[in-house]
Amino acid sequence: MLETSWLRAFAAFAEHKNFTHAARSLGLSQPALHAQVQKLAEIVGTPLYRRVGRALVLTDAGERVAAYARRTLAQQVAFVEGLRAGGPRARVVLCAGEGAYLYLLGEAVQRSVRDARTPLSLLVRDAAGTLAAVRTGEAHVGVLPLETRPPRLVVEPLAVVGQMLVVPEGHALAAKERVELADLEGAALVVPPEGQPQRVALDEALRAAGVRWDVAVEVRGWPLTLRFARLGAGLAVVNDFCRLPPGLVGRPIAGLPSQTYAAIRLADAPLEGGTERVWRRLLTAARR
Repeated sequence: MLETSWLRAFAAFAEHKNFTHAARSLGLSQPALHAQVQKLAEIVGTPLYRRVGRALVLTDAGERVAAYARRTLAQQVAFVEGLRAGGPRARVVLCAGEGAYLYLLGEAVQRSVRDARTPLSLLVRDAAGTLAAVRTGEAHVGVLPLETRPPRLVVEPLAVVGQMLVVPEGHALAAKERVELADLEGAALVVPPEGQPQRVALDEALRAAGVRWDVAVEVRGWPLTLRFARLGAGLAVVNDFCRLPPGLVGRPIAGLPSQTYAAIRLADAPLEGGTERVWRRLLTAARR
């Protein structure tokens, strides 16, 4: 049997990836928390985490145990609240990037917020963080750009999103209906930090095209990217679902790959109640 205290301990560890911080969140000593996590690993019969450099990361089994722990603990809370309130109102956690919330998911989120049966929590994470949140059960549903289909997940495509170059209205490239990568020769660009998927794709495409360019400023998130472009810090390449503020125009840019945004959920988690309603709304809004 898996004791509730072990599951609670591991859920905290999975959230923090740090025994000291997880123990503090539960009001336990670090040795006590570590002992509970180790006992759980012994019962399961496989390591639940491993060290990579100075960081602790969950193994595949650890992700599955974390998802089970969070689901079990949430069911216990929902059961007790249902007895007190006369009916369960389990909270649904949706995870996505800031841009997806602003430009892609508005209708589905709005309909879910209006549904009194389904309390909704929103997590804001990048693509890697969204994938991890769903795989470990921190989020019930996630939306992110996907290139491959990860294991243990149900994946439903929502939208194919292209790339556009954003320039001030008076810029020479604003007169073009469509720009080429060569048009960015010598440009200063507002870009994500190194290692982010969009930055990697842009780096590779410009390098392959032999285009030289400079970093104007590195920022995270489409709203801040557009803000700096509006201030004249540099040109920007963003997803074409972004709504542009006054003073900026967007032009399709050839030579950059499109992205498929998809909704994901754990394949072995039951699709029922509020989670099913949120999932169906995401798919319905995407197909209109």
